[in-house]
Amino acid sequence: MLFPTLTFGLFFLIVFALAWALRGSNEWRKIVLLVASWIFYGWWDTRFVALLIASGILNWGAARLIVSAEDRPKLRKIWLGVGIAINLIILGFFKYYGFFMEQVDQLLHALGWGRDLAIMQVVLPVGISFFTFQGMSYVIDVYRRKAGPASLLDMVLLMSFFPHLVAGPIVRASHLIPQFRKVPELTRGMAAMGLSLIVWGLFKKAVIANELATGLVDTVFFDPSAHGSIDLIAAVYGYAVQIYCDFSAYSDMAVGLAALLGYRFPHNFNQPYRASSLQDFWRRWHISLSSWLRDYLYVSLGGSRHGLARLCLALMTTMLLGGLWHGASWNFVIWGALHGSVLAVERLWREFRPKGWKPLPNVVGVIVTLHIVLLGWIFFRATSFESALAFISGIFTAGGPAALLTPALLAMILVGMSFHYAPPYTIQRVAMRVRALPAIWVGLGVGVLILIVDAMRPEGVAPFIYYQF
Repeated sequence: MLFPTLTFGLFFLIVFALAWALRGSNEWRKIVLLVASWIFYGWWDTRFVALLIASGILNWGAARLIVSAEDRPKLRKIWLGVGIAINLIILGFFKYYGFFMEQVDQLLHALGWGRDLAIMQVVLPVGISFFTFQGMSYVIDVYRRKAGPASLLDMVLLMSFFPHLVAGPIVRASHLIPQFRKVPELTRGMAAMGLSLIVWGLFKKAVIANELATGLVDTVFFDPSAHGSIDLIAAVYGYAVQIYCDFSAYSDMAVGLAALLGYRFPHNFNQPYRASSLQDFWRRWHISLSSWLRDYLYVSLGGSRHGLARLCLALMTTMLLGGLWHGASWNFVIWGALHGSVLAVERLWREFRPKGWKPLPNVVGVIVTLHIVLLGWIFFRATSFESALAFISGIFTAGGPAALLTPALLAMILVGMSFHYAPPYTIQRVAMRVRALPAIWVGLGVGVLILIVDAMRPEGVAPFIYYQF
């Protein structure tokens, strides 16, 4: 079930009405939200609802065992290891089994021991990376005493809650479970922010991201050798805008939908292409994932506590694993290695920059950082390593006029980039103005804007890019 569809709109209206009708009983309200979340997930494939439920129960059980061993540190650590292992086994089997077996098969052939391995075709459950990371963060936070044990209902709802289930943001237990324990309220401010984010996200996804994907990006990346340099360059910028508009749209809509149900999610993007360094980029892009990697991986690897060499190793390892989190492909490993290397170089430069050398002007930092990110996006989007190399080579050697880049597509790229250089918190300011309007005018305005977006968007609605992760 996709957010920008009539089916989801009707589904959400029913859930919204039931949730607020049951406001007098918080437990029944949560049960309705839980069942609705299973229906939402099962709309894609009912078989994996059981996996979602089992994952929630297993993480709840692991946390309970950690709490029960409060006075036995070694046993607490064992139960922590069990909890993490459960999540990694689930994630590893569904996401990396096929990739691992393919590499084993290639290695055997290279050694002359080739044989046809019987490799199962494993279907990847939508959003498995997100809900397993949420489960791990809960177990680790309970172990670190940063979160208390949740009830079984609250834990399973945390893992299943449909607004953020399949593409984030990764909402931690310490943030959301205390909200589940209270009877929620829907203030005018929350409603205004929620509606503003939903309409804004709908525009970014249905108009800009989908149009760039169908009109330019998908065609060029499918066969880079068939296109000239101008179209290749335009496709890189186009993909940068597409992935931002696509993913940030899902996050905005998730935050907005949760707000209409009375819950607050953290925002996930903050104008990432205006970053003046790669470290700054990761403070602005997919904030819930970058903070997760920082708090649960980078810090656990030593972070900045054990010298500069250990810090650089932790950065590289964190980004390599962050790349693998996105998918079982060497392209994602290269993407992670690129980001890890640049982050390490930035840190080394800050440490050893000659005295008297001033930092680069901010505008130069923004331009350099943007084009490092663009280089990474080529590997992220390309279907293979060879395709990525052909794409980069074509930029410098293909020549030829633009065949696909139209004035309308160029305008969309420029508009999408301009979002990053608008005044910060523009949507929040818009929401404050919406908050002051009478409800009838807000309703009419939202309806008109949705009709305008529907008229502007191309036919059909493509799945969100991050559904595959």
